[in-house]
Amino acid sequence: MNLSPSAYALIGLTALVAALVSVVVFAFLRFSAAARDARRNARESSDVALLSAALQEAVAKLKAQERATAARAEASERLSGEIIASLTSGLLVTTLDGDLRILNPAGGRMMGLSEAAGPEAYRQALHAMALDEVIHECLRTAVPVVRRQLTLPEPRQGVSHLGVTVSPLFDDRASLHGAICLFTDLTAVKDLEQQLRLKDSLAAVGELTAGIAHEFRNGLATIHGYGRLFDLQALPQAYRPFVEGIREETESLGQVVTNFLNFAKPAQLTLSRVGLRAICERAADEVRADARALGGDVTVSGEFGDVDGDDVLLKQAFSNLLRNAVEACAGVAVPPSILVQGEIDAAQKLSRIAVIDNGPGVPPESREKLFQPFFTSKRSGTGLGLSLVQKIIVYHNGRIGMISAPDGGACFQIALPLAA
Repeated sequence: MNLSPSAYALIGLTALVAALVSVVVFAFLRFSAAARDARRNARESSDVALLSAALQEAVAKLKAQERATAARAEASERLSGEIIASLTSGLLVTTLDGDLRILNPAGGRMMGLSEAAGPEAYRQALHAMALDEVIHECLRTAVPVVRRQLTLPEPRQGVSHLGVTVSPLFDDRASLHGAICLFTDLTAVKDLEQQLRLKDSLAAVGELTAGIAHEFRNGLATIHGYGRLFDLQALPQAYRPFVEGIREETESLGQVVTNFLNFAKPAQLTLSRVGLRAICERAADEVRADARALGGDVTVSGEFGDVDGDDVLLKQAFSNLLRNAVEACAGVAVPPSILVQGEIDAAQKLSRIAVIDNGPGVPPESREKLFQPFFTSKRSGTGLGLSLVQKIIVYHNGRIGMISAPDGGACFQIALPLAA
C-alpha cells in the first residue's frame, strides 16, 4: 500500500511525539525515583542525627551523674572527716593486728601523741592509758566492750579516768577485720563526784561535832580562867610549873578547838569576781618575810585568771599552803625556795595553780591521809590546815591534789573554774 507523503509525515510526527512522551515519562520516573531516594536519605539522615543527639544527651547525663556521684562521695568523705575531727571524745580504729588506722585529734591530745608520732609511740601511749587490753579483749572475743571505766596508773595530759567502748568491725562477708574504740575523759565527772561526797561528809562532820566542840571549848575556857586566877607569886615554887602547864595546855587545846570549829562549820561564801594573781600575791606577802629570814624567797609567776569566789577564804587557803611550805623547809634547815605558778587551761575553763617548794616532800604512804583532819607530821601542828584548804577549794567547785616536785619537794596542784 502506497502512502502519500502526508501520511508519512503524520506517522513520523506521531513517532516523534511518542518518543518525546517516552523521554518525558522516563525523566519523570527518574525524578520521582530521585525524589524518593532523597526523601529516604533525608529520613535516614534525620534518624542518624536524632540517634546521635540522643546518644550525646545520654552521655552528657551519665557524665553529670558521675560528677554528682563523685561530688556526693567527696562531700560524704569530707563530712565523715569533719565529724571525726570535731568529736570531743577520742576515736581510735585499729586493724586486726592492733595497728592504728584512724586516730582523731581529741584522741591524740588525750594520748599525748603528735601527728608525726610513729607506731612505737602509739603503742606506748596505748599501753600507758590501759586501752590495749580492752581493744585486744574485743578483737579476741569479737564481742563489744560497752561503757567500761578505766583508772589510769599514771594520769596523762590531765586525764586520770576514762570511759571506754570498743566495738568489733566486720566486712560485708561478716569477717572481723578490726575494732573501733571510743574513749571519753571522765576525770571531771569523777572529780565532781568526789567533791560532792566530800561536801556531804564535811556537812555531816560539821553537824555532828560542832555542838560537842562548843561545849568542849566552854569547859576549856573555864579551866583556863581558873588557871589564870592563881597568883603564881603566891604559890609555892614547886607548884608554879603545874599551873603554868595547865594554862599552856588549855590555850593550845582552845586553839585546836577553834581551828576545828572553823573547819567543821558550814562554809558561808561571799562570792564576787576576784583575781587569783592578787590573792596569791597577798598570800605570798604574808610569808615572804619569814622565807627571806631563812635565806629563801617566795615567787609568784605565770598566768592567773578571775574566779567567782570568796576573797578572804581563798587567801586563807593559799596562805596556809605557803606557810606549810616555809615550815617544811625550815624543819630540814633548807632555805625555802617557793614558787606559785599559774596557768590558764582554756579548754577546761580552769585556772591551774601549783604551789611548789624545795622541802622534804611527803612520803608516799602519807599522801592519802594528807587532807584528813588531825593528820600531821609536825610536832606542834593541829592537822587541820590542809583539811581547811581542801574544804575551801572544794566549796569553790575546785580540786586540789599533791604530787612530788621535780627537785623532791611537794607540789600542791589547785584547779579552780574560771569566771563565766
